[in-house]
Amino acid sequence: MSLDTPVQPRTTTAPAAPAATRRPRRRRTSQSWATHAVRAALIVVWLGSWEITARTVIDPFYYSMPSQIWDKLVIWFTDGTSQGSIWANIAVTLEEAVLGFALGTLAGVVLGVVLGRSRFVADVLAPFIKGANAIPRIVLASLFVIWFGLGMSSKVATAFVLVFFAVFFNAFQGAREVDKVLVDNARILGASRWDLMRSVILPSATSWILASMHVAFGFALIGAIVGEYTGADQGLGLLINHSQGNFDAAGIYAGMLITTVLALVAEWLITQLEVRLTSWRPPASGQASGL
Repeated sequence: MSLDTPVQPRTTTAPAAPAATRRPRRRRTSQSWATHAVRAALIVVWLGSWEITARTVIDPFYYSMPSQIWDKLVIWFTDGTSQGSIWANIAVTLEEAVLGFALGTLAGVVLGVVLGRSRFVADVLAPFIKGANAIPRIVLASLFVIWFGLGMSSKVATAFVLVFFAVFFNAFQGAREVDKVLVDNARILGASRWDLMRSVILPSATSWILASMHVAFGFALIGAIVGEYTGADQGLGLLINHSQGNFDAAGIYAGMLITTVLALVAEWLITQLEVRLTSWRPPASGQASGL
């Protein structure tokens, strides 16, 4: 092109791109606010109807009411409980649940992946594992109290059993679902058994394992509280048991509410861990959020 040739002005759509990306972001933000508003409205309606019904229709001695539950929580967090500081009881239950969760998850992942990649061993042990999974957990909690006493060990053992089977079956299925083509290609490239496990099998089973962990911590809390309910000297399960013995419905609801908050916080932490561990994956289109 010569110097005296007029230069045609270039047209670009670059300035329009931010506006186009801003629009979906605003829509998502408004939807998020709407979701939170509807959730808050549902909670207000639920608690308000419960309070009104307890004051006019049902007997609050049996069903309690939100105001009584709030008063019980205030007493527990300011004056303490019959079993000492509420924070000490929460710490005991949380420690039992976290230990049972960690040990159960570790054992479930290791055994699930190993059996998932060894069909012969899995076929040999299948009836024993299914039989152990069919045993009622309440019976095991009672046995653990006899075996390990009223201390923390029996509660950790109960939480461990609940968590182990939840994680094991998902890890087992995740190891079985690994793409055979990926495994064969890795072997052709000279990958050792450990390289295959670390680079192919575990990453492929990560989604299965993380999905089970969302449920497993709730099971760990249940195991700790059931163990405390069976026999303990401290913990949220003991507070709930004492409230039941005193016909204190507000105390039972208060213990349930604290347990729910602990489970929701743990769920949020596991979600953050899942986001970090799966950040290498491309985002799925149309992925549902919320549950």
